[in-house]
Amino acid sequence: MPKSEDDSIPSTNPNPNPSNGERPPPPQLKRSSTVSGGGGGGGGGGGGVGIRRAATAPLPPAPAPRRLTVAVDDPSYAAAPAVNGGVLDRDWCYPSFLGPYPSRPRSRHASPRSRLEMPPLPDRRNPKLPERPPPEKEGTKEDSVKRPLVLDERRQVSIPSTATSPSRPFLGFHHSLFLLLLLLVSVSCASLAILQRKRILELQEEVNRIRNFCVENNNDLQEGTTEILQSENVDSHSYPSSIENRSVALYTVVLSLMTPFVLFKCLDQFPQIKALSRTSNNNEEEVPLKKRIAYRVDVIFSVYPYAKLLALLLATILLIGFGGLALYAVSDGSFLEALWLSWTFVADSGNHADQAGLGPRIVSVSISSGGMLIFAMMLGLVSDAISEKVDSWRKGKSEVIESNHILILGWSEKLGSLLKQLAIANKSIGGGVVVVLAERDKEEMELDIAKLEFDFMGTSVICRSGSPLILADLKKVSVSKARAIIVLAADENADQSDARALRVVLSLTGVKEGLRGHVVVELSDLDNEPLVKLVGGELIETVVAHDVIGRLMIQCALQPGLAQIWEDILGFENAEFYIKRWPQLDGMPFEDVLISFPDAVPCGVKVASKGGKIMINPDDKYVLKEGDEILVIAEDDDTYAPGPLPEVRKGFLPNIPSPCKYPERILFCGWRRDIDDMIMVLEAFLAPGSELWMFNEVPEKEREKKLMDGGLDLLGLTNIRLVHKEGNAVIRRHLENLPLETFDSILILADESAEDSIVHSDSRSLATLLLIRDIQSKRLPSKEVRSPIRYAGLSHSSWIREMQQASDKSIIISEILDSRTRNLVSVSKISDYVLSNELVSMALAMVAEDKQINRVLEELFAEEGNEMCIRPAEYYLYEQEELSFYDIMVRARERGEIVIGYRLANTDQAIMNPTSKSEVRKWSLDDVFVVISDGE
Repeated sequence: MPKSEDDSIPSTNPNPNPSNGERPPPPQLKRSSTVSGGGGGGGGGGGGVGIRRAATAPLPPAPAPRRLTVAVDDPSYAAAPAVNGGVLDRDWCYPSFLGPYPSRPRSRHASPRSRLEMPPLPDRRNPKLPERPPPEKEGTKEDSVKRPLVLDERRQVSIPSTATSPSRPFLGFHHSLFLLLLLLVSVSCASLAILQRKRILELQEEVNRIRNFCVENNNDLQEGTTEILQSENVDSHSYPSSIENRSVALYTVVLSLMTPFVLFKCLDQFPQIKALSRTSNNNEEEVPLKKRIAYRVDVIFSVYPYAKLLALLLATILLIGFGGLALYAVSDGSFLEALWLSWTFVADSGNHADQAGLGPRIVSVSISSGGMLIFAMMLGLVSDAISEKVDSWRKGKSEVIESNHILILGWSEKLGSLLKQLAIANKSIGGGVVVVLAERDKEEMELDIAKLEFDFMGTSVICRSGSPLILADLKKVSVSKARAIIVLAADENADQSDARALRVVLSLTGVKEGLRGHVVVELSDLDNEPLVKLVGGELIETVVAHDVIGRLMIQCALQPGLAQIWEDILGFENAEFYIKRWPQLDGMPFEDVLISFPDAVPCGVKVASKGGKIMINPDDKYVLKEGDEILVIAEDDDTYAPGPLPEVRKGFLPNIPSPCKYPERILFCGWRRDIDDMIMVLEAFLAPGSELWMFNEVPEKEREKKLMDGGLDLLGLTNIRLVHKEGNAVIRRHLENLPLETFDSILILADESAEDSIVHSDSRSLATLLLIRDIQSKRLPSKEVRSPIRYAGLSHSSWIREMQQASDKSIIISEILDSRTRNLVSVSKISDYVLSNELVSMALAMVAEDKQINRVLEELFAEEGNEMCIRPAEYYLYEQEELSFYDIMVRARERGEIVIGYRLANTDQAIMNPTSKSEVRKWSLDDVFVVISDGE
């Protein structure tokens, strides 16, 4: 047959028809190609191209042309890119899973096409394939092989199933198990060989001994031989059992030591074995058994505190037991002796030095090494336990076993002055116990308390680190046994501080044991007081710091010097309020009760018939009834008692009418969150036509919105008129735009923008004070209104003298938060100041000692009802008149007032609750008296 054009193209297979029986390597497939199944093939092309279908199942019938995947094996297509559309022979390979690759000749296409076309597939219902014409013979070669059908060939090839193939992890497990078993058998064989070798050596030694014995006793050979044989016969019965016991001991030790390693090696294979034994479609990742065991051990050590100690004890027992077995197997002693030696090796690692023989030495060294490891672990556990306990004591985590103590929850700048007041209050009983629970380190709290450099006079201060919001920490400080609990406001935003105080109150209400004492809560915003009382109930007493200080500042602005009076009343250093029942006073009118206490000043009555209501400054005709208690101002609760009625000269009360109220002009520098309440108090105190100038950085429109949100009715103000000025109080040019010399009172408020930082707030207040005084001194005429002797000590600073002269014209009240700033203000005496934190701490301490005092303070601070006032002496006496303090008290009752103290003209300190009330002295009209008035 003549060769076709394709036959001239060299084949890529170097040996397409090998004669030696070797199979040629198949060509590599690089890509697949699809051809249209419609249309007839030309020129025998249908027989020369092998067709590979994607699936072995017959295709469904379809009239439309179908796309099939074909395998092109003839390399002749690589030389004619126009015939097959540029498909090269290097783009194909023979799939290895289809079995042997047969060499087959290629037929020549009659007509070149851009794509390979195949005849239509047979009907699905008649899957019989069309017969393929026999391939053309190549030349005259007789060894040409007739090419079988490719499709039938591929159908007959079986593809290995992955489901029946063995799993790689399972094979790995068998491999690991085989190695471990082989190792175990090797160890057993080695142990058996060692035992047999030992037995041989013992037999050889016995033979030598018999031989020597026979040589030495030739005369008695027969008798000696008989005895030796008898002894050997006896030993022959006992020796096998001893060897057997020691072999068992050795095997036990080896197996026991090998078992953990085998299990540890096979732990990861157990889940795979379990997975092979069950058929499941669960795709969740299986956690290895080794990790689960490690997790359980970690949980046990974390949950049970003595688990480490028990594990160490168990390891010690196992070491002694297995070490004793090993010594018993390699030595000649008894088992009990081996156990004792094992214990000595564990307890003292140097005891193994006396061992003889290779086996005993190896075992003894191993036991000693394990003993050293166990001893090191024991030292570590003991050291950790001691360190943890000491660290617990140092960090304040231990429990407080106290009762009838005062508990303070939280930490703030007020704590120092609060502790000082509580220590003074407990001085009469020899000191008490104050426990502080805060979220700080115990060492830091103790260091800060030590910096106070104050003598606590027998009072013990115990600090504990913890959160008041956690019941476990509250129980740690014996919260249910405390006689009073003080919740301090945090040094942060007022809303956040009150929210935290509310959560603390909720925690206190959740104490199962209940609370023995009352709870004093310091709040920052008056609007949050009803919510806290709603949650806490009757046990809660609130002290609103901003409200107390705001009302007190207004009273001090209208009555200069009242701040010092309040410091004396609220603090425990001088006179303070006490309530006590005196049965011997029942049936006595209040006018007689007023002068019945030589060491106290009665101020009111707690009426039992009205549910314990406290009436301050009651009517003279009120008669005490059974159960009534007396409210007094005294030095301490055990320093006063009623006595006989003194002789009183009533005399004539000067006919001095109360002064009329005149309109005033007041300036507020700064913005407080409760400024609306202060305006309402001023509305009640000031005369009609007064002006209130508000100078701060808040825009005017925003001010009105804030005031209205606070509940202030701007259109309902009848006595005062608001004047808004915008500016910064620490900038001089802004202050110079104000008529500072025309104001009767100036209140420098702690601005809301700086309330988070006490130091920043005080710095602003002090700078504003100095700027205002300097501007006033430049505008006011220089007048020596006082004697030059008064300023002799300050002659070095004319600037201070000028500001002091300006202070005589107007009153400036500065809100000072830090006690350290108090000294800076008091040195120059240019301002009648208010120490906020000091007064709030005093109020908290007083309410903590007796919660009834809170009712008294609320009434005295309110704009209605009784109030504390400073009156001139001309209201009660004449010039140079000689009277006792009792006489003045009786005269003041005609004005409906109670005199509680006085300040002489030539002194700066007021005297509250004078001691010698019956002493007659000469008074001056320049003297002033401190009274409690009904405010009408």
